[in-house]
Amino acid sequence: MTRPDTAYEAAVDGAEIAHNHFRTDLNVETKDSKMDFVTRADTETQHRVIEIIRGAYPNATIVGEEEDELKSVPEDGNAWVIDPIDGTTNFVRGTQLWTTTVAAVRDHETVAAVTVAPSLGDTFVADADGVTLNDEPIAVSPRTDLERFTVAPILRYGPERDQQFGDLLRELIRQFGDLRRFGCAQVTLGMVASSALDAAVSLQPDPNPWDTIAGIALVERAGGTVTDIEGNPWKPGCEGLVASNGNAHDEVVERVRRAVT
Repeated sequence: MTRPDTAYEAAVDGAEIAHNHFRTDLNVETKDSKMDFVTRADTETQHRVIEIIRGAYPNATIVGEEEDELKSVPEDGNAWVIDPIDGTTNFVRGTQLWTTTVAAVRDHETVAAVTVAPSLGDTFVADADGVTLNDEPIAVSPRTDLERFTVAPILRYGPERDQQFGDLLRELIRQFGDLRRFGCAQVTLGMVASSALDAAVSLQPDPNPWDTIAGIALVERAGGTVTDIEGNPWKPGCEGLVASNGNAHDEVVERVRRAVT
């Protein structure tokens, strides 16, 4: 079984577990803040994803959001980066914008990424052959006029960063054509890859790998550009994230930076 096949099976099967819990009566707990939710659906989905991966690769290194899995990607070697439910707040409130996501990484290079949004009926897949949405090839938008760009902020982290996040929102609506916020980083990055959005941005330092790596692979394979907020190539542990269709990316970065200066 190849890595893309394993990533696909793990994400699809995991998403089915999660979807079976969607809009049911769940006991919702919180982690680091009052808006940082976790449910039985998260843990059961993660268990199923890991079961499939380790069925194919018994010694697989797992990086995952829940429980005791690694929280960062090793510097070298193979790893699987998983998020059983990205967009848990949406999930617990019955909003359909959430995903199950799996990425296979070799020496920090993503070799396969699958994001399944079962409530939307959408599956994004990135591998060596390119990127698809529901088995159809996709590409980033061709737009070049920033005043016509639709941009989405992602990765809001805790009340201690609310002021900075508010500054970012204000600048995005002033500097670009329109603003969207979906509360699910992976589906938002998928929207950039499929041209539904022109850019997605975050000021969050050292964003979690399960929130970013798969979606970044989608954007890059669809022809887009992903950097940190200084315009340097994105890598785990960097400052912020700017993912765009690649047209006028430097200007997109400059306009995003105005939110922190």
